[in-house]
Amino acid sequence: MVADPADRPCRLVVCRGCCCGTKKKVPGVDHKAQLARLSGLEDHEGRSVPVRVSKCLDICFKANVVVVQPSSKGRASGGRPVWLGDFARDELVDELDDWIFEGGPGIAPLPAALEEHVTSKDAKKPKKAKKQKKAKKEKKGGAAEKAAKKERKARKKAEKKAGRK
Repeated sequence: MVADPADRPCRLVVCRGCCCGTKKKVPGVDHKAQLARLSGLEDHEGRSVPVRVSKCLDICFKANVVVVQPSSKGRASGGRPVWLGDFARDELVDELDDWIFEGGPGIAPLPAALEEHVTSKDAKKPKKAKKQKKAKKEKKGGAAEKAAKKERKARKKAEKKAGRK
């Protein structure tokens, strides 16, 4: 029996592949248990929230990544998929569970605890700050050291020139 597409619950896409869901990338998380919890979510009508596992959602620097797709009613109300990154703590699963129970995207406002985890499929890996690069250069040879080196070079050149006369 096919469910009425006009009455679908929220759905999840959970990244579990090259980076997300690995202890190497996100240590200290029981990734299997997290996936099991996400797979057990239900909405306020008692419908199971379908979970699709993706091998890679291409924003590995935000591991773990979960995409919440709105229910049919949420989509009709203007809800769009919400991408959540750095999704590793158990409390976030609790917040997501509550949000989906309340209706999810398009129906209920995004909980504050999830707001800081919102990302997008087009997210760009942040570049290192210029201050960090400058600090590295200074470690290799600070401005004072460079000036001293330049001065030594000029002195040697002057001594060579004076020695020729």
